[in-house]
Amino acid sequence: MEIERLKYPIGKFVPPDVITPQIIRTWITEIEQLPATLNGTLEGISERALDTPYRPEGWTVRQVVHHLADSHINSYIRFRWTLTEDTPVIKAYNQAEWAKLPDAIFGDVNLSVRLLEAVHARWLVLLKVMTMDDMERSYIHPESNAEFKLSRVVGLYAWHGKHHLAHIQNLLKSL
Repeated sequence: MEIERLKYPIGKFVPPDVITPQIIRTWITEIEQLPATLNGTLEGISERALDTPYRPEGWTVRQVVHHLADSHINSYIRFRWTLTEDTPVIKAYNQAEWAKLPDAIFGDVNLSVRLLEAVHARWLVLLKVMTMDDMERSYIHPESNAEFKLSRVVGLYAWHGKHHLAHIQNLLKSL
């Protein structure tokens, strides 16, 4: 049970049965706040802490920060595909393998924080003008062959940012 709490410190993402414009606005605000909150959380962090896994057999804080940038870049691109193509099959990526690449293991986290700031700035321009019809557009994820509406994906990525932020914050409290 402890490992599950370490894996999912805020719980797993469970979308509401009905996704309203107000819920989407809340999620967009959470996405908007992530880069600044992450930057504040990392302020003054030691190299030792950056290279500490947030749980046994988990990624280091450094890998988590780089993963956030990688993942949110991919989501931004998926939104653009979905808004310009009819139910596209998106490109999946192997996030575990990406986290093993040298830039994720040794790279300066400030680069990924700045990258996240830039991607979110662009993504937010798009998110804030999307209509509910736009939010109803969907893509197909090739690993599950499941269809995902953009309205749900907004919530997933609001959760995703808070999920990994909690990993980092919980680790820092324990050091």
